[in-house]
Amino acid sequence: MRAILAAISTISNPRNVIRPGFLVNSVALATGAVALVGCGGTSTAPQDNILRINVNAEVKDLDPHLVTGVPEHRVNGALFEGLVDLDSATLDPVPGAAKSWELSEDKRTYTFHLREDGKWSNGDPVTAQDFLYSYQRMLTPTLAADYSYLLHCIQNAKAYNEGTLTDFNEVGVKVVDPHTLVITLENPTPYFLSMQMHQAWYPVHQATIEAHGAMDQRNTRWTRAGNHVGNGPFRLTEWRPNEVIEVVRNEHYWDHENVQMAGIHFFPIDDLQTEERSFRTGKIQMTGEVPLDKLASYRQDNPEVLHIDPYLGVYFYRLNTTKPPFDDVRVRQALSLATDRESLVNNVLNGGERPAFHYVPPGIEGYSSEARLTFDPEKAKALLAEAGYPNGENLPPIEILYNTSENHRRIAETIQQMWKTHLGVDVQLMNQDWQVYLDTTRSMNYSIARAAWIGDVVDPVNFLEMWLTDGGNNETGYSRPEYDALIQQAYAEPDGTKRSAALKAAEDMVLEDLPIVPIYFYTRKYLQAPEVKGYAPNVLGYLRFQEFYLEYPAEGGSE
Repeated sequence: MRAILAAISTISNPRNVIRPGFLVNSVALATGAVALVGCGGTSTAPQDNILRINVNAEVKDLDPHLVTGVPEHRVNGALFEGLVDLDSATLDPVPGAAKSWELSEDKRTYTFHLREDGKWSNGDPVTAQDFLYSYQRMLTPTLAADYSYLLHCIQNAKAYNEGTLTDFNEVGVKVVDPHTLVITLENPTPYFLSMQMHQAWYPVHQATIEAHGAMDQRNTRWTRAGNHVGNGPFRLTEWRPNEVIEVVRNEHYWDHENVQMAGIHFFPIDDLQTEERSFRTGKIQMTGEVPLDKLASYRQDNPEVLHIDPYLGVYFYRLNTTKPPFDDVRVRQALSLATDRESLVNNVLNGGERPAFHYVPPGIEGYSSEARLTFDPEKAKALLAEAGYPNGENLPPIEILYNTSENHRRIAETIQQMWKTHLGVDVQLMNQDWQVYLDTTRSMNYSIARAAWIGDVVDPVNFLEMWLTDGGNNETGYSRPEYDALIQQAYAEPDGTKRSAALKAAEDMVLEDLPIVPIYFYTRKYLQAPEVKGYAPNVLGYLRFQEFYLEYPAEGGSE
């Protein structure tokens, strides 16, 4: 499957790379300016063939079947490999743990041929049975994996996951021999191959899992350094919580000879000012974000290290529909109508983002959302009064929860002021570190929570299936049978036009009911040191680490 997201950028020359022979002048950066000096200077980054990258939070775990966040996916993408990978430039499927595959004429059955030289990081062979075991684990009801629904496209997987079917032999995953795996789907699923790069589909090493607990036991020590076994291009050697995760090239990886980096250090710096300073001093070579107040200086003084890429993601606020006042759709609609998205994008963000007047991000081939959301403070006030809260009077306490980040704080403060100005509503702000925030939202112990969704695949259903009743990533309490029926219809519909129509109807429904308040569509803003090569930007922000390499300018060179 191919999809195109049109470039979104307000900067001129956003994709330049620093020319060989030029280095960042960290002294100039320390003053707030950004400058380049000739290579007569000295690089502040150690030239040891180790990529240093920030993932902006301490990972919750490294179990690919239990984690849900971007920081965890970044690290796990280096440690594991699914049956199929993606070309980082085109996002077309390319061989991964499977060297080839065939698709049946009815487009429901895939036969995968695994590599004979595929090995785990401990030297054990990677087999078809490993994938069967991993899919069974992911779908085991007692594991309660949030992303289990991604596997529901497999025949009978949903019934097994929900406990109505107890014999996994009836699920559409069959081992023919150690290197042949057959997967039968409920319906033709055009994005099935693309999903294989998602961590929910990664294999896990059965002996390692069961050496530290049962198949369905959560949060065991198998993911710790010294215990961890993966099948990706790198292997885990060190995990010092809140400091660094270190991985080195996996000598057992089938393509290890073409992995150029000796290792990667993943840092969990959540303070954006600290992250930016760490970039300037060479502690990290690639950031996850850029402080909003530093965008202008980088554009002016050093645009070559600033990158603003299209990103298939939407930033929104979850509303807990199980608790007053958000069990009343009029209150939810009022908050949306009192949110001036254009002002936020133009006056606070300034990074090429677009206001989210619908939910599914633009740029997905064959799908186009209609703008359903507006900024209308008068209508918002009327709805709030109709709900029994004129000028915000008698409203239960409202709190916006966000994971610790300067950018999230500034957005929350801006929306806090909008709702106070237009509705008279007093809103408190609460920040939590990443792991605590995930636990809070998962347990639905919040009233409003900052959230975002970055596409796992380039398909609208990946955004819309979140709001299925009791969906693993729903976390709003939202439930509407008509909505569920539309998503199921889209799953089963082979005709692309009819499928899109069902998904658009579902999107319109969620924009009517508003268990969420869409705010803006992302761009991916980050800083990248000139020596970092091999990354091909893509709308999923997928980093294929086996393609990265470091190329430092030769000393004494010239422009």
